Amino acid sequence: MPDKAYYAALGLSSILEKVLSGERLSYEDGLALFACPDLTAVGALAAEVRFRLHGDAAYYVVNRQVNYTNVCVNGCLFCAFRRDHADEDGAFQLSKEDILARLEAAQGGTLRLDEMHMVGGCHPGLGLAWFEDLLRAVADRWPDLPLKAFTPVEIAHFAALEGISTLEVLRRLKACGLRMMPGGGAEIFDAGLRAHICPHKADAEAWLRISGEAHSLGILTNCTMLFGHLESHAMRVEHLLRLRAQQDESGGFTCFIPLPFLTENSRLTLPEERSGPVRGLDQLRTVAVSRLLLDNIPHIKAYWIMLGPKLAQTALWYGADDLDGTIVEERIGHMAGAASAQGMTIAELEAMIRASGFRPVRRNAVFEAMPGAETDACAAAAPCKETR
Repeated sequence: MPDKAYYAALGLSSILEKVLSGERLSYEDGLALFACPDLTAVGALAAEVRFRLHGDAAYYVVNRQVNYTNVCVNGCLFCAFRRDHADEDGAFQLSKEDILARLEAAQGGTLRLDEMHMVGGCHPGLGLAWFEDLLRAVADRWPDLPLKAFTPVEIAHFAALEGISTLEVLRRLKACGLRMMPGGGAEIFDAGLRAHICPHKADAEAWLRISGEAHSLGILTNCTMLFGHLESHAMRVEHLLRLRAQQDESGGFTCFIPLPFLTENSRLTLPEERSGPVRGLDQLRTVAVSRLLLDNIPHIKAYWIMLGPKLAQTALWYGADDLDGTIVEERIGHMAGAASAQGMTIAELEAMIRASGFRPVRRNAVFEAMPGAETDACAAAAPCKETR
């Protein structure tokens, strides 16, 4: 049981009581959690919620990530992945045959994929029909492979290219096998900051609306926040609460992924206090505050590609319950400066989870435990005593 006197000394008495009783936290509570001098006290509250929801389970997925192009019309200031033109140095575009070959290689090995994850830049020359043909080809060849593809930003781009509504784009992609969408492109919702770092990208209102449209069609989605650049703590809290409000309305967010901004290859210059070793502490705090504020989103991901394996392991004690997966090949984070490996084996992921004091559970794209995944009493809502 948390020490009530200690939380009172930190000015977090009311937050502690809300957490213990399952009451929703407020905007002011979010600011107080970011301001709290004791990171471990914030982490302990997040762990309380995490164990209540998931016991000692920590999830991973056997997936193959495909970034189909980095040619993009959006010109976001922070993005090290994008290239403005196809003839620019470092630009690439995979063909349909390239993508199918990557999936064939993964499926032909020992992985047996449970998710295809596909995202890319907003290429001006790739129309919706190209992606419809690709999804049909994948679904025809591997009908049991869940297809997770396209952020709301990509959906908005397809709609603009075709001159149709985003809802119609989603209907057409669902008919071709789209089952889930990743949550990229949310960045930070503050309009003033978006005008500086990503002025040409779909705005916050469009991102949230498209997510809601997907939910209305039965397409589940993830959601994200890019943090650690020029945003304030208040902007982070507001972003999280807007996601929470959208979830109240449409209910289709399965997982929230806090994405730490990688500074190494960015075109965005940061103030000195936003770089250096303290960033790891801020990343853990952001994971914890996300778990505490997002009471209606079931899963919080510690994305090992962006956090690095060691910090991702630690984040499991700060509110996260998922590490993502095998991935195999990832370009967006690595072109931004991620020093992590391109992929992991099942054995490596499960060893990471067990070494952290948790029980690995293999899942699919929509967070369904796969047949044969470990199940025991600790998977229930009650905390597992031996891991506390």
